[in-house]
Amino acid sequence: MSRELQSVRGMNDLLAAEMPWWQLVERAAREVFVDCGYQEVRVPLLERAELFARSIGEHTDIVEKEMYSFEDRGGDLLSLRPEATAGLVRAAIEHGLLHNQKQRLWTSGPMFRHERPQAGRYRQFHQVDCEALGFEGPDIDAEVIQVSARLWRRLGLSGLRLRINSLGTPESRRAYRARLVGYFGQHRGALDADSLRRLETNPLRILDSKNPALAAVIAGAPALTDHLDPASHAHFDRLRALLEAGGIAHQRDPRLVRGLDYYTRTVFEWTSPLLGAQDAVCSGGRYDALVEQLGGEPTPAIGWALGIERLVSLLQAAGVPAPDAAPAVFLVLAGERAEREGLALAERLRDALPGAGVQANMGGGSFKAQMKRADKSGATVAVIIGDDEAVRGIAALKPLRSDAGQQECALAELPARIAGLLGR
Repeated sequence: MSRELQSVRGMNDLLAAEMPWWQLVERAAREVFVDCGYQEVRVPLLERAELFARSIGEHTDIVEKEMYSFEDRGGDLLSLRPEATAGLVRAAIEHGLLHNQKQRLWTSGPMFRHERPQAGRYRQFHQVDCEALGFEGPDIDAEVIQVSARLWRRLGLSGLRLRINSLGTPESRRAYRARLVGYFGQHRGALDADSLRRLETNPLRILDSKNPALAAVIAGAPALTDHLDPASHAHFDRLRALLEAGGIAHQRDPRLVRGLDYYTRTVFEWTSPLLGAQDAVCSGGRYDALVEQLGGEPTPAIGWALGIERLVSLLQAAGVPAPDAAPAVFLVLAGERAEREGLALAERLRDALPGAGVQANMGGGSFKAQMKRADKSGATVAVIIGDDEAVRGIAALKPLRSDAGQQECALAELPARIAGLLGR
C-alpha cells in the first residue's frame, strides 16, 4: 500500500485483538457511573475554536500548538476537540441544564491533539470523562475521586497512587503567580526554552516540567500551598479528611498544577509505576469559574478524565486478562440440507444462549477444514450436523477445549445440553 493511503501518523487503527480490553474498560466505566448516579451525555467532535481558547487558555500548549483547527466553508474557525470538559460545559449552558439544577454527567470518545506520538500518547486518543456541576463543597471532590477509585477496583487494578493539591482561588493564584515569576526570573539562565516561554505566559506550568536539569530550581520555588487563601485551605483539609474516611490513600503534592488554565482549588492525578515515564492514568480537578467564563451563571464544578489507551496499557502491564471474545459455539455444517438449516439453528441457539456467541460455518468446506475453523475460532464446543443428522433431527456435540468425548443430542435438547457444557 502506498504511504498516501496509510493511516495518519498518530491516529491508530484499533484491531479485533485489542478490542476486548477496550470493551472491558468501557463496560466497567458504564457500570460504575450507573452505580454512582452519573448520566451519560454525548457532545460533538467539532466545536468553535474560540470555545477552547476561552476555556483551556490562549497561552496553553494545547491551544498554541496542538489543536487541529480549520476554517469551514461558512468561514467559521472550528477545532477537533482536544478535551471533553469545555464541550460538556458548553452543552450544559446551551440546553439549560444548570438552571437551579445540579448535574452528575459523564461522556467518552475520541479527542485530538497534534503532538509527537509516543507510547501512551497519540494524536487521536480516547477519553472517559466524569463531571459534576453545581456542587460547591469538598464532599463532591471526594465523590468524583471515589468514582475513579471504584473503577480501578472494578477492573481488578491495584497499586495506583493518588496525588492531590490545591491551586486556591484565582485571586490567591494571581498573587502566587507574581511570586513565581519573580523567583524564576532570578534563575532565568537555568531555564530551558519551554520554561522561558511559560515564564511569560503560564509560569505555574514550569513546576510541572519533566526536565531533570530543572529539578533543583523547581524544588527551590515558592510553594503554592504556602500562599493559599483561608477558604481554600479549609476546603483542602476537609477533602483530605473525607478521603481518609473513605479509605482512599493519597499524597499531597505541592508541585501538582495541571496544564489547563480553568482549574481552581482541588487538582489530582492517579499514576501507576507500571507505565514508566508516562505514568498518569487519570487526572482532574475543580473548575469553579469555567461556566461563568463561557457565558453561564457562576457555577462550581469538578471533573476528571482518563485516557483509554493508557488504561489499556496498564491493564496489560498488570496482567489483567482480556475477556474471552471467542464464540462459545461453532456450527459445523456438512451437506446441503445441513447448510440450509444452519442459519435458523444458529439463531435459535443465540436466542437460548444470549451472550454466549454462536458462529456458523460459512463458505462450505470439507468436514476436516470446518473442524480446523472451529478450533481456530476459539469456540468451546462444536455442534456437528451433516445431512444425515439433519434428517434424523440430531447433532453431535464435540468439546474443543477438553478431552471429553463426542456425544449425540436431539436438536430440541441442544440449548440445555450446550448450557451444561458451558457451565451456564
